[in-house]
This record gives sequence, C-alpha cells and structure tokens, in this order.
Amino acid sequence: MGKRDELIAKYADDLRNKCGMEPDMDLLTKVTIGCGPSIYNDDASTVAASQDSELETVKNNFLIKKLGLADGPELMDAINATVETYGRSERNKYRAVFYYLLVKHFGKEAVYG
Repeated sequence: MGKRDELIAKYADDLRNKCGMEPDMDLLTKVTIGCGPSIYNDDASTVAASQDSELETVKNNFLIKKLGLADGPELMDAINATVETYGRSERNKYRAVFYYLLVKHFGKEAVYG
C-alpha cells in the first residue's frame, strides 16, 4: 500500500468516524488525487477553518475555480456547514475530506467523472 492509499484510508476513516457518513471511495480517491502534492505537506494537507483567509481561498480556488460555482453567500454558508459537519473543535480538518464534503454538498461529483 502506497503513501497515497494510506492517506485515502485515513480520510475514509475521518468521514466515517468524524462526519458520520460512509464514503464513496471512488470519489474520495479522485478528490484526493485532485489535491495534488499538498496532501503530503503537513500544513497544506489541512484546512485552517479558524482563519477567514483560508476559507476565502477554499471558496475562490476550489468552489469557484475547480467546481465552477458562481460566487454568492451560499458558498460561505456551505463552507461553514462543512466545518460543522467535520466538527468545529476538530483540529485536523484534512483538505481532501473537506473538499469531498463540499463536492457532495453541491452535487458536483461529475467534475471528477
């Protein structure tokens, strides 16, 4: 099992145990691959949900650029809902899991088709 496969297994565990959902492993794998090398960097592999600038980056670079969503208040509402789903007190919010939750929220699985 390679490093990426180990990370995907860890992300699936977070989805099951911290978010209370059974992951779509194919989609989770594609979202993880889409994150690129950031998953191997301790700082870049997580989302700092307490930093407004980080949440703006998620909105602009992922929701608008990657998923092709139009800017609006519903984007930040979805990000905040994702923070709540993951657990506001959860220190390590993995970027791949965070993005997976947003893809599911907006029904944008086809982007990774």
